[in-house]
Amino acid sequence: AHVEARAAVSRDAASTAFVRTRRDHLLRVAYALSGDRSGAEDLLQTALVKLYVAWPRLRRAEAAEAFVRTTMVRTTIDDSRRPWRREISTAEVPDRPMEPVEPVDAGLLDALLGLAPMQRAVVVLRHWLDLSVEQTARELGISTGAVKTHSHRGLAALRASREIAGSAPSHRTS
Repeated sequence: AHVEARAAVSRDAASTAFVRTRRDHLLRVAYALSGDRSGAEDLLQTALVKLYVAWPRLRRAEAAEAFVRTTMVRTTIDDSRRPWRREISTAEVPDRPMEPVEPVDAGLLDALLGLAPMQRAVVVLRHWLDLSVEQTARELGISTGAVKTHSHRGLAALRASREIAGSAPSHRTS
């Protein structure tokens, strides 16, 4: 019993240290996946709870971070498939606007959120977090060819949305 208690204390200390050092970065990733601060916080919390349970199986901090990213991506994709997630409630206006985690180009964020969930996950992992094709494939549990396809289509959709936004007529009056 004493050995188990010591292992639990060690797990608590190690997982707490990991969260302290990586929370802000992981929250930014969650924000890119979810599009709003409260959704990002919920997404990260879900992933961190699952990380705590899996902690004894993980050997390195890199594995813990990859585990959290993968969990956030899969949770985002799973949630996007639920019918209630497609509903948008606008009956109540928040007391104050939610501030983004970090300054983000609103147009780019809107375009990113317009991508299919897997395309968004691939674009965030590959091009924002700069993971390799192989690392992205491993984290998402898909082939490298699928990563390349989702990346190509996602970037093309982002470029198209930026071009459309850039070509929109100006509403300025002289």
